[in-house]
Amino acid sequence: MIFNRKKKKAELTGAVKLKPLNYPPKILVGWAEAIAGNTDLRDWFLASEQYKELGMAVYAIHLKDDARDWLLKNGYAHLMAMINGVEGNKEALHWLEKNNFQVLKHIALAGDGKDESMQWLIRNNHREFALVAQKIEIVKNEIEENHNDVHKFGMD
Repeated sequence: MIFNRKKKKAELTGAVKLKPLNYPPKILVGWAEAIAGNTDLRDWFLASEQYKELGMAVYAIHLKDDARDWLLKNGYAHLMAMINGVEGNKEALHWLEKNNFQVLKHIALAGDGKDESMQWLIRNNHREFALVAQKIEIVKNEIEENHNDVHKFGMD
């Protein structure tokens, strides 16, 4: 599976079995806070055997290539597809749809500012995922703002 990025291609060589994404609501709320910048929670996820992928996803959302590669190589290509979908990658969104990852597809679309998907998450009782999408959208917009600010060029 290959999801194109403007900077660099993220490639997965060989088939890696996808791992399940089953989290209690309080873990999802903590993940949302880690995405929003709570480094203590991010570090807790990274140190945890059970939730390391959520910490890596925080780094991947912040455009860290090594975290993106880790997700692909460790059975979390569906999380990486969601992140690529947030970045507007149509191929990743199609892959999520085709592989029946409806919630991840809607998180990606809501994280990219699509209100219909945010409403879908809420309507289908995925409020914690709606919170995650909201935090991702804020981070995505901040990253884009920084990339467009000539005073911050090359600072990430």
